[in-house]
Amino acid sequence: MRKIGHWGAALLLAVAGGFAEVRAQGSVAVPGEPQAEDVRAVSEVPERLKIGWHVRNPFRFFSNPRDTDVHRATWISLTPEQKRSPVLGAERALSVRHPDGWAAAVDGHPCWNSKTNTYVCPDNKPYAHPDGHRIVAALEAFPGADQHICVWLTAPKSPSAVRGIAVKQSCQQPIELDVAYPLGLALSVEIAGRRVAEEAVRVRDVMIVGMGDSFGSGEGNPDMPVRFSRERAADYGKPDPKRSPDGQLVGYPARVGNWRQIGDRDFVSNNARWLDQACHRSLYSYQLRTALQLSLEDPHRAVTYVGVACSGAEVVHGLFLRYKGNEWVPNPPDYSQISAVAMAQCGAREAPLQDLPEAYHMNGKIEALQGGLVLRKCATENARKIDLALLSVGGNDVGFARLVANAVLADNTNLRRLGGWIGQVHGEREANAQLALLDERYKALNRAFHNILHLPWNENDRVLLTAYPAMALLEDGRAVCPDSSAGMEVVPEFKLSSGKARESQRAADRLQRVMRAAAREHGWTFVERHRDQFLGRGICAGFSENALTSADDLRMPRKLGGVWEPYNPAEFKPYASRQRWFRTPNDAFLTGNFHVAPGVVQKALNVQSIQWFQLLLAATYSGAFHPTAEGHAAMADAALDRARAVLAKYQRRER
Repeated sequence: MRKIGHWGAALLLAVAGGFAEVRAQGSVAVPGEPQAEDVRAVSEVPERLKIGWHVRNPFRFFSNPRDTDVHRATWISLTPEQKRSPVLGAERALSVRHPDGWAAAVDGHPCWNSKTNTYVCPDNKPYAHPDGHRIVAALEAFPGADQHICVWLTAPKSPSAVRGIAVKQSCQQPIELDVAYPLGLALSVEIAGRRVAEEAVRVRDVMIVGMGDSFGSGEGNPDMPVRFSRERAADYGKPDPKRSPDGQLVGYPARVGNWRQIGDRDFVSNNARWLDQACHRSLYSYQLRTALQLSLEDPHRAVTYVGVACSGAEVVHGLFLRYKGNEWVPNPPDYSQISAVAMAQCGAREAPLQDLPEAYHMNGKIEALQGGLVLRKCATENARKIDLALLSVGGNDVGFARLVANAVLADNTNLRRLGGWIGQVHGEREANAQLALLDERYKALNRAFHNILHLPWNENDRVLLTAYPAMALLEDGRAVCPDSSAGMEVVPEFKLSSGKARESQRAADRLQRVMRAAAREHGWTFVERHRDQFLGRGICAGFSENALTSADDLRMPRKLGGVWEPYNPAEFKPYASRQRWFRTPNDAFLTGNFHVAPGVVQKALNVQSIQWFQLLLAATYSGAFHPTAEGHAAMADAALDRARAVLAKYQRRER
């Protein structure tokens, strides 16, 4: 408890800007020195005092320490019960203060350049290979500290540091110091010439990478969601007298802004904003939240996070081969995820291209990897070691989107005959055929972790493969959501079929078993505790009428007859706490609201009915059938339990 108390007090001082900053070696600083140094007799000072310290900005991905402070303060404020699931507890606490999402309030830029698709901080300091960290140190349990003057002395262990520094200030005041990495420094405190405390300061910096698909990227949870007008409505097609009033594509929520028509430049410029636009990678990703929480829990730990997960990615097209992402952007990812991680491992050094024509096609079973496979690889002596690899992949390999389309596209509709929004619809039989090939893909990926990303063969448990939560199971874990259009009225052709949802669930259960078996075979850590938490929180959780709040209302707001029903879309809060942990198509429309310029639709998809297709994109490519921020937080807590154990295991070995 003492550590937490000191940490919290130091945090408040940091936010207030009360720290002394000393950069010049050999200098002496005396901020706020009392008039008389020995207000109390030196004999009253305890014989030995303890120095407490923590990393000033442990989550290095946030370039501004204040962004990390928000999460640290939120975590510290949680009750003991909430700390059993700290990420979910923090997400709920933050949603009360930021119902439109805390990520929009992040101050400054993360250490990611979306134009160059590289991990680099705004100050251009080394990211993947840090050369130092700033720490905050203070004397603990020292009554009367404000009555004495302390001299803080450092002895750097870095060979490049010629001498240490001496800082003279009130013993009550914490101090900020730059500590070389990885060697650290020796820190001591003197009062009236007597050494009263000393501490070896060495920061443990761990590298955590996040890889995989949309369940890893954070799809469905943009950092800056779309905002809607309180008065204006939008139409996606001319009124059709043959349609029922509810089936007419008119009276939809409309974005704020001065746009003239759906899809024009001003309209598209107000699309939802993502950490990575092409991949719909978000700060709400369970992978990022796991890394962030790990950085907060150990005061002597810093985390270097590298996330490359991309919505729509598969093992082959995404991890091994270049995949351009789920959204049309002028600067899509340049490299496959394996190559991107290898480049991050190298930092400022080059990770050269290597021809790998025969290593990963698994005796021809993975045809796409036969011949011509070229990947980046960092030289062993230059490669930063990966401490944890958070992995979510396999769903797209067996056709996750196609299974969903099969379950929710109503029979005898043009949309189903067109093949859904993903170009193909398939069911249980087709998914089973793909499942039979998935194990070979995992084997190839395991080879790549070792041969390309330098993971030692005896440390396979550093790879954490995360299971997919059930999307439509009810509380008992057996029954599925009933036949209904609830949560899906945004597109008239959508209707959940209970029978087809049950087929999809059987395929998902088989996927779960294949993933668990692959993790066991390769020695990976399998994360699945969160699956039980999702029961009863799927896409049908909520109310089709008489909802107490818009958060749990499954209905789509429409303006028909000049009145918004069942609520004004401006009141929708995408990050408010709710019962369902999956985005429905209605939720997706009201959160991501993805649209493209009309010319892109015609050129890329050869679609004539542009307005109708924009509606389809807004209801699906905006993250429908993916976890909410609370769902990602629950996944992060499950991964966190396993990650702690893995890090602790190797930390004990290093001592």
